[in-house]
Amino acid sequence: MICTLTARRLKPGAYDAFRAAWDPGDAAPEVIERWRPIYHVRDVSDPDVVISFGFFNGSLEELHNVQAQAGRGDQVARIAETVEEVLLDGAYEVLEQLS
Repeated sequence: MICTLTARRLKPGAYDAFRAAWDPGDAAPEVIERWRPIYHVRDVSDPDVVISFGFFNGSLEELHNVQAQAGRGDQVARIAETVEEVLLDGAYEVLEQLS
């Protein structure tokens, strides 16, 4: 399992526009369903810092293929106008789940 995670500082008050632009739109539901669950979380002390992350059930190669199918590059371009700064962006292998 791989966790995809991006932390962004949005332009002031841009969350709603960011969220609308982030939406994968016409991407096939079976592509998006490879991530379960997906979260958008907001910093409790700075509402313009938003972290988006999800858990992808598959290999790194599968992740890259699915991101291409889902139009990840187009998604990044759509949200760019709402983003002041990308703080962290990457794919992380899940080593263990604690419960």
